[in-house]
Amino acid sequence: MSRTGTHERTTVEDEQGLLERLRAGDEQAFAELVERCHATMLAVAQAHVRSPGIAEEVVQEAWLGVIRGLDAFEGRASLKTWILRIVVNTAKTRGVREARSVPFAGLAGAGEPAVDRDRFRGPDDPYPGGWKVFPANWHRMPDEVLHQREALDLIVATINRLPPAQRAVIRMRDVEGCGPEEVCAALDVSEGNQRVLLHRARSRVRAALEEHLL
Repeated sequence: MSRTGTHERTTVEDEQGLLERLRAGDEQAFAELVERCHATMLAVAQAHVRSPGIAEEVVQEAWLGVIRGLDAFEGRASLKTWILRIVVNTAKTRGVREARSVPFAGLAGAGEPAVDRDRFRGPDDPYPGGWKVFPANWHRMPDEVLHQREALDLIVATINRLPPAQRAVIRMRDVEGCGPEEVCAALDVSEGNQRVLLHRARSRVRAALEEHLL
């Protein structure tokens, strides 16, 4: 079996084991689930409501929904995707009730270029959208650089400053390791919208790292 297949099987087995512990009332299992999911849940909630305080309340309400719904969870999606859908539904319901919800795409910051447009090849270029010249010191970004404490702190800070929708997508894709299908299902966005949001988020992080290395 391939490494990818082994990893997927291990992930499914780990999730099933965690689910069984949760249904048995294992408090440590619930603590593990909170550790895994809470930050991403908050990012997703913030992408649907205007107030950080309301986002916190949405997440707390969603956790109650998770606890109540564990026995009915059928495993048609991953546990994490199911939890994030609860967050989205809770946020939408709360937003309608308080007239504070906003469309997910409306929080994407789509009107702002992630980095200077002049640094990319134009639509008539054989490689549209690519860098004209790669960022300075880009070749000096091996794993050891990215794992430096200050670089990691910069990445986290940059992600936290992103528009809410970009922040939610990059957290799911690059922090949590979710696939694009999971992101689209959890956030109820199209594959194209997910791809654009991820590109913009990664571009901002990349630009911040470039400036850091100058």
